[in-house]
Amino acid sequence: LVSPETRVSVSAHNVVVELAKAPDSAGPWEKFSFGLEPSALQERLFVTEENIDGFLGTALCPSSCSQSALESQPLIEVLDVSEDRIQIRVE
Repeated sequence: LVSPETRVSVSAHNVVVELAKAPDSAGPWEKFSFGLEPSALQERLFVTEENIDGFLGTALCPSSCSQSALESQPLIEVLDVSEDRIQIRVE
């Protein structure tokens, strides 16, 4: 994180925290944590192709699935991720 470029804005109903990556950081962020105390943070994932693939894989077939169940699962491909939509193809 780049400290001087970090901003916080507080209103009656919202808090907005703007974070800036350090210049030597590359690639999208995968997740973030938030909360009132460091010992009780909640974790959230950013919407990325990798996170969507991971979520769909877990939701469709948990770790207890057999190999044959895994082979019969549909092929899911994330085509596009934007602020207002996610486009997924299932075969």
